[in-house]
Amino acid sequence: MREIVFDTETTGLSFAAGDRVVEIGCVELVNQCETGEVFHVYFNPQRPMPPEAQAVHGLSDAFLRDKPLFHEQVEALLDFIGESPMVAHNAGFDFAFLNGELQRCGRPSVAMSRMVDTLQIARQKLPGAKHTLDALCSRFGVDRSRRVLHGALLDAQLLAQVYVELSGGRQIGLGLLEETVVETIDFAEPIVVAIRPPRVFAASAEELARHAAFVAGLKEPLWASG
Repeated sequence: MREIVFDTETTGLSFAAGDRVVEIGCVELVNQCETGEVFHVYFNPQRPMPPEAQAVHGLSDAFLRDKPLFHEQVEALLDFIGESPMVAHNAGFDFAFLNGELQRCGRPSVAMSRMVDTLQIARQKLPGAKHTLDALCSRFGVDRSRRVLHGALLDAQLLAQVYVELSGGRQIGLGLLEETVVETIDFAEPIVVAIRPPRVFAASAEELARHAAFVAGLKEPLWASG
């Protein structure tokens, strides 16, 4: 099964309030194994970057000024995601921005039925634990040493590894269930086992005679003293 793990970086917390997507990163999984195929684009949001948002992802107005507009890359994005399920952490946030940008371009929204929210999965499987991406990386031993700031592609790559662990671990996707052939044995007929006759280990008459002659030739045996 093909799935897309993705993350967005934005100018703020609400598309409805005028915030925009400034970065999207997508990672392709097939049978929950990374294929190496990714989609990653920075966007010019056509609005100033608030300092508090820049502090999170480090993307400045100067950096984004010459980047494409969302509608200029929308076809490539839609081609990459196809009809696959879309996996994100706190997915409602990312879906709201993705669908907001799609609607702004006159494109259909991504159906919410395709949404897989790893935050909800983590809350169900790990009640009482911390559920941030950093915390889950630490829990599952996922190396996040490069995550100094938030970044859409890096976060999607980290989340892909966390998602596999939340789904059952690294054995998922190896295809063993599809490729293993299990042979069954029919015990309807009685099983006949040939019993081997017991082996005889007793000494022969000749061996006993040789042993007696050997013992008789011993000089001053210990058992004869006393």
